[in-house]
Amino acid sequence: MSKTNLKPIFIVIVTGAILGWGILNLEKSTVTDEAGHGKSSSVPVDSSHEAETGLRGGRLLTADDLSVEVTIYEKGVEPQFRLYLYEKGKPIPPDSAKITMTLSRLGRAAQLFTFKPAGDYLVGDQVVVEPHSFDASVAVEWRNNVFHWGYSQEEFRIEMNEEIMARAGIKLATAGPATIKPKLQLPGIVVFNHHNIVRIVPRTPGIVIKVPRHLGEHVEEGAVLAVVESQLLADLRSQYLAAQKRMVLANVNFQREKQLWEEKITAKLEYLTTQQLLSEAEIALELAAARLHAIGETPETIKVLKNLTRYEVRSPIAGLITAKAVARGQVVREDDEIFTVVDTSTMYADLTVYPKDLAIVRLGQKATIRSTETNIESSGEITYISAMLNPQTRTAMARVTLENPEGVWRDGMFVNGFVNTEKIEVPVAVHINALQTLFDWTVVFGRYGDYFEARPIELGRSDGEMVEVLNGLNAGEQYAADNSFAIKAELGKSGAEHDH
Repeated sequence: MSKTNLKPIFIVIVTGAILGWGILNLEKSTVTDEAGHGKSSSVPVDSSHEAETGLRGGRLLTADDLSVEVTIYEKGVEPQFRLYLYEKGKPIPPDSAKITMTLSRLGRAAQLFTFKPAGDYLVGDQVVVEPHSFDASVAVEWRNNVFHWGYSQEEFRIEMNEEIMARAGIKLATAGPATIKPKLQLPGIVVFNHHNIVRIVPRTPGIVIKVPRHLGEHVEEGAVLAVVESQLLADLRSQYLAAQKRMVLANVNFQREKQLWEEKITAKLEYLTTQQLLSEAEIALELAAARLHAIGETPETIKVLKNLTRYEVRSPIAGLITAKAVARGQVVREDDEIFTVVDTSTMYADLTVYPKDLAIVRLGQKATIRSTETNIESSGEITYISAMLNPQTRTAMARVTLENPEGVWRDGMFVNGFVNTEKIEVPVAVHINALQTLFDWTVVFGRYGDYFEARPIELGRSDGEMVEVLNGLNAGEQYAADNSFAIKAELGKSGAEHDH
């Protein structure tokens, strides 16, 4: 082959070699270090591609002979960076290199980490706050060379444009100052109003022949609860009727003797005798009537009775029969408690107050009572606070009186009482509807451009509508206030995990 034919082939080979060298060195650039010598490698790492994993399961950053394994350690400690150094794949002492790392997060200022040796690794000087979603820039000084890496990782972040937000019903709000009206939550139980409990006794001994009412039944005032046959009552009624007849007869005799004495027909002594007999008859009648009144009997109705032995035990109030200790054929004494009737138009909510809260709870405070199992809710005032602690539970009791005209509150219902306390101004607060749970965190979803990202927050005081944010969200940051559960659901679909 002639030299003329070889010349084009040689030019193609040289050109290819130059292009290959350029491609291989496209992502590397040479700069001087602080001493003015050596080389620096800048190696970007794209989070969209699977990163190389080190011996300890961390992200492995490699340039030339040096490798840095980046791990986030959080077993028994707050999350911290731990870095491991390798030369040609073999571990080298952690103090052989100087490393700094800068994290950039959505809506946050850049965070600079420095590292110091601890055992066989380098540990960061700050906590790596959740979520571990950031852009990282790593600078390593080793053997007079400076290496740079950059990488990104995302956690609990999801993209949602305005159209998707509107379809999901997600509304935004801005975290900022708010007036919190804290409500102290106290557990409690609904009980009967002790002043409205009536224990019913027969007032006369006898045999029960009829019991028309049942336990748990609501009765009106004057309703017949039981019918008793009583020999003693028959005697008292008979004595009253006899005393009434004697008084009528004594009155007739007195009126006749009075007229005869006034006409000077009889002596005054006879007139005075009949007057005395009338007085004695009146006393006897009054005594017989008093005995009947003592057992709840109305003397005026005795004349129409067909059976003097029967006695109707009636309810003195309208209410609920809460106890029944009587049956047909039973012999009862005058002081046996055969029924208990309770007026349930008002009830008590007895709330448990722990010693630390006694300084907050006061008489007259407004309180909202909510059932723990139903949607029943009512309001009232604290009308009583016990002066002594329960010796077993070491707690006090605060009582709220509840109006109960519909009978929705029942004895034994478990409730929560929310006691209004003083208003408090807080620098940062969010709507309570915005709160969601991820793993063991309470989070809100911050809005950054077209992205939502979970922000674990530390909560303070709440009034049931707004809640104070102590840490995790700054004033002025936007967050999902309504329907934030839709964001959590989308994160679940994307298989969001918390694993480092």
